[in-house]
Amino acid sequence: MSSLQEKINAAKKEIEKAIIGKELAVELLFIAILAEGHILLESVPGSGKTKLAKSFATIISGDFQRIQFTPDVLPSDVTGIQFYNPKTQEFELRTGPVYANILLADEINRATPKTQSSLLEAMEEKQVTVDGETVTLPVPFLVIATQNPVESNHGTFQLPEAQLDRFLFKIDMGYPSLEEEQTILDTYKEAEPFAELQKVIGIEELTAWRNQVKQVTVSQPVRDYLLKLVRGTREHHEIELGISTRGALALMKAGQAYALIKGKAYVSPADIKLLTPYLFEHRLILNMEGSIRKTPAQVLEEIISQIDVPVETGEPVS
Repeated sequence: MSSLQEKINAAKKEIEKAIIGKELAVELLFIAILAEGHILLESVPGSGKTKLAKSFATIISGDFQRIQFTPDVLPSDVTGIQFYNPKTQEFELRTGPVYANILLADEINRATPKTQSSLLEAMEEKQVTVDGETVTLPVPFLVIATQNPVESNHGTFQLPEAQLDRFLFKIDMGYPSLEEEQTILDTYKEAEPFAELQKVIGIEELTAWRNQVKQVTVSQPVRDYLLKLVRGTREHHEIELGISTRGALALMKAGQAYALIKGKAYVSPADIKLLTPYLFEHRLILNMEGSIRKTPAQVLEEIISQIDVPVETGEPVS
């Protein structure tokens, strides 16, 4: 087992002290930060979305900031402002909460479209512009946005397709199982495990690993399989808007990050198939006929099942 795998396994065990039963979400967070992507967490209130984000920031030694979105939050509340300092008689830059390693955009669907769009440059370009001055964001930079799927339409603004396409994964946190919820009650009965979480991974290590991700091999058969999945979404009769080229690149990078975490020097077709639902579902828009009959998840399952998975080839990391 490589030192990377050992560190990530240790980080998972540490985070499990505070977050019970969310192993998949934690693994997808690691994939996202190594693939330079962002996460959209969707679940009912009280399911641990905020605590998951804060715990993840703690174990990777990252700076954490949180924005509680409401309709009156302005773009400058996200990116920052230029303010006049009477002592120096000069304008100075005061960066907003976006200047962090982990940014929790809580209830992003409560923000107005103008404020939501202020995150676009940050998420895509890893920089923001404040009154003409460009500010480069820290490395790594990960946005974890949350939204409540059962929220009333009053006071909420659905994320546009351009914004959704910038999230690498959409994760449904869901309710815990009965056993998991019992463990949560037992764990939090007399203590607050979050306060005892230890830093496991350094920012420098994460940066080095992100460079290693780019060296993971993606063979031609794997790329062909990936593009068949993408084309399948564009040609399906029940889909109005399929996967973009950005989505195809995101799947390839996520596959590279996943392979590295698993100790492989190559991406396998099985890796692509495993990750596809988390990357594609929130990017698909069904046409009227399709939306009446099925969900995006059901249509995507059909597409995946109809495309043959090539035989896996490659050599694991020594």
